Amino acid sequence: MADTRRTGLNELHRELGARMVSFAGWDMPVQFPMGVMAEHLHTREKAGLFDVGHMGQVLIRPQDGDIASAALALETVIAADVLSLPEGRQRYGLFTNDTGGILDDLMFANRGDHFLLVVNAACAQQDIAILKGLAGVTVTPVTDRGLLALQGPQAAEVLARIVPQAADMRFMDSVTLDWQGHALWVSRSGYTGEDGYEISVPEAQVEAFARALLEHPEVAPIGLGARDSLRLEAGMPLYGHDMDAGVTPGAAGLGWAVSKARRQGGAREGGFPGAGVILPELARGATSVRRGLRPEGRAPIREGVVIFAANEGGEPLGQVSSGGFGPSVGGPVAMARIPADIPEGTTVFAELRGKRIPATVAALPFITPSYKR
Repeated sequence: MADTRRTGLNELHRELGARMVSFAGWDMPVQFPMGVMAEHLHTREKAGLFDVGHMGQVLIRPQDGDIASAALALETVIAADVLSLPEGRQRYGLFTNDTGGILDDLMFANRGDHFLLVVNAACAQQDIAILKGLAGVTVTPVTDRGLLALQGPQAAEVLARIVPQAADMRFMDSVTLDWQGHALWVSRSGYTGEDGYEISVPEAQVEAFARALLEHPEVAPIGLGARDSLRLEAGMPLYGHDMDAGVTPGAAGLGWAVSKARRQGGAREGGFPGAGVILPELARGATSVRRGLRPEGRAPIREGVVIFAANEGGEPLGQVSSGGFGPSVGGPVAMARIPADIPEGTTVFAELRGKRIPATVAALPFITPSYKR
């Protein structure tokens, strides 16, 4: 634990009674006294406050002052359309490797004269090394800011009470707003399927800002446990589980993140690692793809559980990459990479403790997202 890092909210988490765990090298709250189930439902019904300060924030600046040159540099390592992203907007992207696998998923925002990237904590060191290999840009890891996520149907109302301009933002807007003379980097986004915001706050003010949000009765602190069940219900993949260096964007169900301009026949076709594998697969369709499963009964089927076509015998179809109980859905939900041609509504079987449990192939997401378009 001596090398475990702490976010600027560590003392507040402990004051609030959080159960802390080591996660991606950080000391993080997995749940608060409310409990994972109640935290999950509170976020779906009101507003949940998440500490995501473990995520990596990185600034990319063009050395020639031309934001387009920085965009084109990023396109050599990110399988997405960076060049067309307007100022004040954010987009989802993927770092890929030479064999077509996913090295990380990230958000990138055009902030006028530079880009802001937010990457996964466990991959931050690797991602920064990749970025520092780019020509013509200056790469600056952000080390003096915390990151919060305020999520839920009442998130906009609450944030607008203390930062009024936040109410006017649309889904995937990314702007700088003022709070008591301090610059907040705010995006209208999140990883729960709910409307909400991710807010980068100067480290010296992050606890005060979190306390200002928690003063509102609609807001409760939420831990990693509910963050996982919320993203699972929303059909959102998690790096290291639903995708990794051996899984292509097509197999991960993330082909949509590879923009038209970067695909076969696009204006800037390919040019990123693994394009020779990724683009033909996207054109023909991956044979196995991340799909939704709704197991029968109440027992969750979790990562690693093997899926079969029949209730006995036969070869495996694939295995679960994420699974658990969906509090909003009212039953277990899971995602697995299984053949793409299996129709929705088909019954497959999950082998759980020597017994095969029926599960229905279901559409993703399991809940209807509520983003402000």
